[in-house]
Amino acid sequence: MPFGSAIETQTDLLRALKGRGFDVAAAAWTQLVGGRTNRSWKVESHDQCIVVKLFSPGGHNPLFPNDPDGEVAALRHLAGRDLAPAYVDDFPTDHGHCLIYEHVPGRTWQDGPLQIAELLYRVHCVTGPPHLRITPDGSGEIEHQTKSILALCPQFRAQSLLGLRPKGAVQPSGRLSFLHGDPVPGNIVGMQGAWRLIDWQCPALGDPCEDLALFLSPAMQLAYRQQPLTETERETFLLSYPDQDLVPRYLSLAPWYHWRMAAYCLWLESRGDCSASSAGAAEIAAMAMVVS
Repeated sequence: MPFGSAIETQTDLLRALKGRGFDVAAAAWTQLVGGRTNRSWKVESHDQCIVVKLFSPGGHNPLFPNDPDGEVAALRHLAGRDLAPAYVDDFPTDHGHCLIYEHVPGRTWQDGPLQIAELLYRVHCVTGPPHLRITPDGSGEIEHQTKSILALCPQFRAQSLLGLRPKGAVQPSGRLSFLHGDPVPGNIVGMQGAWRLIDWQCPALGDPCEDLALFLSPAMQLAYRQQPLTETERETFLLSYPDQDLVPRYLSLAPWYHWRMAAYCLWLESRGDCSASSAGAAEIAAMAMVVS
């Protein structure tokens, strides 16, 4: 069932929350901005401040799944680790699955990549919950995923991007680290020394390079910060990631990740996203710089 009107949806959610014992009759509801797929509200009363997240039913995203069960599993699994919001409740509604978690005070991340490298490393050190999706491992699997994205795009544009396929090959690592799956600036909330990752609807197991690549992606930085990381910020992030043995592997895979993200931007552009063209161009430029 598609989203109803804002008033209808909020009224239905209020009724559902009351039925589950939440005292939100006099709470202040503020719709949160930044989410590109689902709707979220900050619901604040005299004794609690929660986020009510409503998942959008249906739809397919070839790179970022929208999995409420995955987010619930991730939040439950990370309880008490200061990596994610505290899980409160979840339940189905006529408008989509609803998830409730404690609100994280602060702001979305804008600068200072050192602490984010450390934050992601802490996630990667956690043994993940079972039954999560497995991300592509090595250049062969990234190539297969990229071609599957391009198959959803206009053929003449896809052929042009296929011609930019990186050279060489990087073997799979075999690692199954716990991954956030979408660690973009808009999903990093808090303050200096107390950052948390929100929006865990894309959790996965796999090569930690996946999370590094998504954070470093020029397209993702443009989408949420209006500018890519500078070369200094990028170097600081990589030098600050505690597992320095992983960095050479990321650098060898970087052209493949940029190529895949350029394909994803083309997919977005084909669906009417006007900003995706410049984002894709930024990925192609980054790919060229890594290769040169």
